[in-house]
Amino acid sequence: MGMTRAQIAAQISDATGISKKEAEIVIEGFISVVIDCLCKDETIEIRGFGTFKNVVREPMKARNPKTGETLQLGRRFIPKFKVSKEFKTVVQENLSK
Repeated sequence: MGMTRAQIAAQISDATGISKKEAEIVIEGFISVVIDCLCKDETIEIRGFGTFKNVVREPMKARNPKTGETLQLGRRFIPKFKVSKEFKTVVQENLSK
């Protein structure tokens, strides 16, 4: 099961001593900055954590599986997150114990 924003804010609050409300504001601010940067087609790299970037999907023909209708999909940008090597290593080591 995943964590909610409120649960993340509570853990940040416990770890840092800032209030839960302040932690929620920081989380919302972080999400907002990531979205704004991706909307400008900028890349965000957080060393030791990962990289947020857009991947370009070129125009292509697709088919609606329900109706069989052929559609023309335009060029589109898909937001992606790539985990850093350090992040992967830490998770792998902790889950392998």
